[in-house]
Amino acid sequence: MKVFFDHNIPRKLRRLLKGHYVSIALEMNWTTLRNGDLLRAAEDAGYDVMVTADQDLSYQQNLSGRRLALVVLDTNNWNILQHNSAPIVSAVEASSPGSFQFVTVDQAGE
Repeated sequence: MKVFFDHNIPRKLRRLLKGHYVSIALEMNWTTLRNGDLLRAAEDAGYDVMVTADQDLSYQQNLSGRRLALVVLDTNNWNILQHNSAPIVSAVEASSPGSFQFVTVDQAGE
């Protein structure tokens, strides 16, 4: 699966998504793109899933008719994510075109 990380996702998270092709905004020279423009660019580039911590994005953008799935994390804190990656991996792998998943990461084990 081709996965795109928004500006606010720690790049280290990519190593936890084994078997997936993962790119980040900086690598794509998309650091100035925001919200709808970023979704369009990722979709046009053939990404299957966009991972973000921008919790407002799902309310600001209409995902119906999109080929891109959106996975929204409740935190972008690497110390929390690195120890609680299972729900993130599951959400990415279960995503389908135009879907939206909000992932709550267990922060108690931080």
